[in-house]
Amino acid sequence: MSLNHIRPWRNIYRRKSRQIMVGNVPVGGDAPITVQTMTNTLTTDVKATIAQVQAAADAGADIVRISVPDEASSKALRQIVPEVSVPIVADIHFHYKRGIEAAEAGAACLRINPGNIGDEKRVREVIKAARDHNCSIRIGVNAGSLERHLLEKYGEPCPDAMVESGLDHIKILQDNDFHKFKISCKASDVFMAAAAYQQLAEATDAPIHLGITEAGGLTSGTIKSAIGLGNLLWMGIGDTIRVSLSADPVEEVKVGYEILKSLGLRHRGVNIISCPSCARQGFDVIKTVEALEKRLEHIKTPMSLSIIGCVVNGPGEALMTDVGFTGGGAGSGMVYLAGKQSHKLGNDGMIEHIVEQVEKRAAEIEAQEVKAAE
Repeated sequence: MSLNHIRPWRNIYRRKSRQIMVGNVPVGGDAPITVQTMTNTLTTDVKATIAQVQAAADAGADIVRISVPDEASSKALRQIVPEVSVPIVADIHFHYKRGIEAAEAGAACLRINPGNIGDEKRVREVIKAARDHNCSIRIGVNAGSLERHLLEKYGEPCPDAMVESGLDHIKILQDNDFHKFKISCKASDVFMAAAAYQQLAEATDAPIHLGITEAGGLTSGTIKSAIGLGNLLWMGIGDTIRVSLSADPVEEVKVGYEILKSLGLRHRGVNIISCPSCARQGFDVIKTVEALEKRLEHIKTPMSLSIIGCVVNGPGEALMTDVGFTGGGAGSGMVYLAGKQSHKLGNDGMIEHIVEQVEKRAAEIEAQEVKAAE
């Protein structure tokens, strides 16, 4: 249940954008902000790529991107697309023919890099293939691969150069009466990316794909992405996101959802509210939360769980969560259900009992949703 109607300071007013379809997934307009990732297997290893796409989908990915660098990868894509449950974006860089082949292979979207794809004639051929095979297109501007004439004009990669590159290619698509496109303007520098995205948001109504490219490893990349994407999303900018990490694609999906969940923009699974632990804790908070995160990965229903080590903040946090546990000392604590004290629980059996209570509450929420839809 949203509390925005009584807490207006929590509202985020999303930028109005056109809506396009990426396969069966709407992007832009009033559609939920989608979460993407990208495979890092060799595309020609069909079995491994399918497995990675499905793992990402199971983690909540709405869309998955696959690199198509050569003709063999285009052929592999024909085998991959029918075997996965989410729309596939074909990542095209240096050869426009790969874009044509990917459209023919069943890709739902073609990602083209303006700085690498070639001249306008080649882009037109990719547009024709996209139209013929009902593909959308993502214009993927990257600070690290801007067109030479823009680097000469501006002297270095900068927000103005990135936005000009994007708008030039939007014009090519629009001149060819193609409007099923979204756009990104990524940089590894948070300030550059944020400035470029803000300019872009004012210059076009196209759906915007957010990302801080080459953000780094799991910890550093998560922090950089949370700052960059979080601020843009807070401003209402962004219709789909990809967190770029030097890590398992499943981790990108998890971080993407956590960013959206922290802003109240998307909800999936259990949101665990936990304290950092201190000398007041009545049980080992850190180990308990680690165990619960793993044990509750299978829960897809949006709900909240508070795990607080002592009674300083525990009861207050538990009032606002579906399930809560607050340490009380002497080897036991208090279980809260739907914001109310329910019963005491010994620390020894707390993990199993909390998992049971969360599963029960998730089933109740699902039943309520089904009933409401009838």
